[in-house]
Amino acid sequence: MRPDLKKITSMFRRSSKSSQLNFFSSVESLLKGRSLKDYEDTEKWHNQFRIQVTNRIDEDFFCPLFYDVFGAPNASIRVLAGMMILKEARDLSDSQLFENCPFNLLVRCALDLLNIDDTLPVESTYYLLRSSIVAHENETCDNLIEKAFAQVTKLQAIEFQINGSKIRMDSKLLGSNISWYSRYELIHETVRQAYFIAKSQIARLLTESQVILLGRIAGESVDKVLYRSTRSEIETKLTELGQVIYTIINGIDDRSLAALQTLRSVYNEQYQVVNNTFHVLLKQDISASSIQSPHDTDCQHRQKDDQKVKGYSINVTETCDTDHALNLVTNVLVDTAGAADCDFLQTAVEITKEIVTSKIVTVNADGAYHCPENQEYCEENEIDLILGTIQEKPSCYDPSFDENGDLVVTDLNTCTIISSRKVESRREDAEPKWAILNEKNQYRYFTKKEIDTCLLRKQMAAKATDDLNRRNNVEATIFQLGYRYPNAKNHFRGIVKHKMWANLRCFWINFVWIANYVAGGSPYCAQKVVNRWFLPLFSALNVKTVLVSSRLLRFFSRCGEIFSFLCWNQKLVPIFAKNSEKWKFRKMTYRRGLKINFFYEIVR
Repeated sequence: MRPDLKKITSMFRRSSKSSQLNFFSSVESLLKGRSLKDYEDTEKWHNQFRIQVTNRIDEDFFCPLFYDVFGAPNASIRVLAGMMILKEARDLSDSQLFENCPFNLLVRCALDLLNIDDTLPVESTYYLLRSSIVAHENETCDNLIEKAFAQVTKLQAIEFQINGSKIRMDSKLLGSNISWYSRYELIHETVRQAYFIAKSQIARLLTESQVILLGRIAGESVDKVLYRSTRSEIETKLTELGQVIYTIINGIDDRSLAALQTLRSVYNEQYQVVNNTFHVLLKQDISASSIQSPHDTDCQHRQKDDQKVKGYSINVTETCDTDHALNLVTNVLVDTAGAADCDFLQTAVEITKEIVTSKIVTVNADGAYHCPENQEYCEENEIDLILGTIQEKPSCYDPSFDENGDLVVTDLNTCTIISSRKVESRREDAEPKWAILNEKNQYRYFTKKEIDTCLLRKQMAAKATDDLNRRNNVEATIFQLGYRYPNAKNHFRGIVKHKMWANLRCFWINFVWIANYVAGGSPYCAQKVVNRWFLPLFSALNVKTVLVSSRLLRFFSRCGEIFSFLCWNQKLVPIFAKNSEKWKFRKMTYRRGLKINFFYEIVR
């Protein structure tokens, strides 16, 4: 646990976003010909990554990690975050990452290390930052990588004018890096782990025979025990271990040891005491949210169709504006595998509202996101929720309300109308119900939820095919998110590390989309110039993103188009590029506090 020290923000120092080029050690001065041309090409991935990702990361988010004892960071947080993104983007091992960063010129350029003698963060600094981010979220439930991703994506959405009126989302199950344990393997490994950590304390509580039992468990792997034991012997061992665990958790009250807390949770989930006798719970009585491994206590078990996963559920939300060639991932949410898809929708929409530049009008999702709470939320916020399919089986009855508010039920098999009556309940808080008499002379009851689902199904059937199919493309983003792990199993353990991994992957996904959009020659040059000039001003004044699409900005956009037209017709180029080789104006100009890369962004 980190000591409860007072955080002093004055100790934190931001790194400079513009590297001072050295005449003797800059990479540009060492290259020539085609190599220099490719290195300076702003459409290449290394320059785009530096512009769109590395230089956009706000280091102030990481200020809480530094205390008055530790002082300021000894390396650029932007560079360290860029290293994390590149590692997950290309599935690099740690050794491969620290081989590429010092010697790969393109990677150094992407990390804003433009001089050959610029210092790269050492391995210990990199690992310390990652562990500090994990510890910070465990203490405060505040994910700093997620904040940085939202901030960078918001700036990208402003620059490229991502409308965001239409969004779509989908989820994916991803396994944790743990073994599939049986009940005995889980209990055996949990007891073994606790015994290694608190051996002296545990030995004082147990009898001699119990100490011998734990000694055998600690010295023998669980697969060997299973190999030489019969089913009845395993059941006996489970009972013996239950008695040992009960003695340990009642004799040691040390809340600081995570292994003992895990042991306590496993005992409560797997055992019950009846008449002073230990019994192992039946499998059907054990919750799916129970601990699956002592090495990753956050992951849960879930079976989705034919897929069985012990891990986590990841929800991805992205824009899907049909009138814009570029769309971005706005957020990625990570929860345990037992979380329902419908629980993600409202949080994902609220986060997306803070990123896109327009009001969200349409949300595309599959039937798993349907629930009454989400329907009410979308109605209150004037959002059209388009669901591809609804999970409930279609009914043979079609209930609907007439003009008088009475329920009218149509039998779809016989196309006849059946009279209904409202059922009065004795409970005041009971939901209203309606009843009909079916062909078997039995009462069939309809709840408000069933009626709303039937009405929603009819609305979905009336939707255009293009609207219904718009959600399908988000599956490609889901595929890219887990592309490096085709067996649907990550190499991380713990929900915090999975959140870090998911956001770092989405950093890279958005960057690839932007780089392809820029390299494709899309006609956004003039708008890009306008946003480069006025985006810092809007950020400084803390102006809402809605102002970016205001009439004032459209006026400046029109001015930018005229200015760009004059430049391309070579009217103004000779004036500014008179002494510049190949018409590249490389000097940075400062005017009224706004840093503008003048013709380097326009004339290229």
